Amino acid sequence: MALNPQLYGNGMPVAFVNEMFVLIRDGIEFEINKIHGARGGTIKTKGKLFLSNVRMVFVADKPPTDFFYAFDMPLLYVHDEKFNQPVFHCNNISGLVEPVVAYDQNREMYPTHSFKILFKHGGCGTFVPLFFTLIKSVRQYNQQFQTGNDPLRAAQTPVDEMMHAAYVDPSDPTKIFLQQPGSETHKRDTYHS
Repeated sequence: MALNPQLYGNGMPVAFVNEMFVLIRDGIEFEINKIHGARGGTIKTKGKLFLSNVRMVFVADKPPTDFFYAFDMPLLYVHDEKFNQPVFHCNNISGLVEPVVAYDQNREMYPTHSFKILFKHGGCGTFVPLFFTLIKSVRQYNQQFQTGNDPLRAAQTPVDEMMHAAYVDPSDPTKIFLQQPGSETHKRDTYHS
């Protein structure tokens, strides 16, 4: 997890080297806990979610505070993810995400966050399978090539085949990227400045 990642003026996350954006999903309600400075430690807001071969980035439509406008979750740091279909509430994905900590910092000093992605507008038949397939691929790649816990080295996960075989649910407002947005000259190569 990284609070407030770099964004372009249009709200698109600045990509890492070798990062490929897979989709964007509008109309998301996002909840995250253990945010220092937030009332009760929890942020709950609406916005859009970007999914890439490296991470998920939630970008708030209207930032709920002056210190929170986006949240970055490396796929390699996400665990205990679960798709929930409650009877009296909207479908959602919940899980835990470890913080992104500089190499010289003690990881034990930073809490694990729990998150929830609620699909309030339309179905999720496109988003959910792509999300779980991507998480599985990142973990397999990390295990096979022993990249340690570096989410950017796990970015070599092949997503081309997955994108060509993606099922598109007409009730799901997810937009799949057929061409990569942004400029090659502005790509980042590390989570830390």
